[in-house]
Amino acid sequence: MRILLLGYGKMGKTIEQIALDRGHSIVGKIDVQNRADMDKLQTADVDVAIEFSSPESAFENITYCLKKGWPIVCGTTGWLDHRTEVEALCKAQSGSFFYASNYSIGVNLFFRLNRMLARLMNGHEYQSSMTEVHHIHKLDAPSGTAITLAEGIIEEIGNIDGWKLAPENEEGYLQILAERRGEVPGTHIVRYESEVDTIEISHTAHNRQGFALGAVVAAEWLPGKFGVFGMNDLLKI
Repeated sequence: MRILLLGYGKMGKTIEQIALDRGHSIVGKIDVQNRADMDKLQTADVDVAIEFSSPESAFENITYCLKKGWPIVCGTTGWLDHRTEVEALCKAQSGSFFYASNYSIGVNLFFRLNRMLARLMNGHEYQSSMTEVHHIHKLDAPSGTAITLAEGIIEEIGNIDGWKLAPENEEGYLQILAERRGEVPGTHIVRYESEVDTIEISHTAHNRQGFALGAVVAAEWLPGKFGVFGMNDLLKI
């Protein structure tokens, strides 16, 4: 399979190595310094694009690929204000778009566990909150994973209207504390507190390998399909 990499930072390099190990070829490695090189590629040169760039570049990269007819797997977060536009373009172009805030299989199982716990907690006297910790190079806060977790909680608990990024704290909203430290790959802690006890669930990534492998597996799965997809479609959960 011929893969175009959009974004060639640490994640892009990890994806490249896993893709090569699985027998794929890399037809382009596009970053901010050489974005014009993407115009040299013909439609037939690319089987699928994997996008892990930056919030500022992601929307432009996604729309470029959809207009070019390239299936695209995106793991960049922080651009979701444009998601409705992307999904409409994907439909109009009969394209293939795969998005996940996190490609780790473990994290996606954690998403399901998070919803199950929130459903159990609904109606009980607990205050929910969340902490997410990432490396100092991460540009967006809170993380896309934290937002996905928050959306799951909000949908399951009737008296939560939305989320706020700490230090903002408003009654009826889930507070998310985003910390940036060292080279932490990613830790997410969901917490329910009452006067008598605290319940927590957490997921801690040990490295980037799980995220990168999931993105490559999604890229292997996507070609030949049309529409907007996510990890629940891939994992059938």
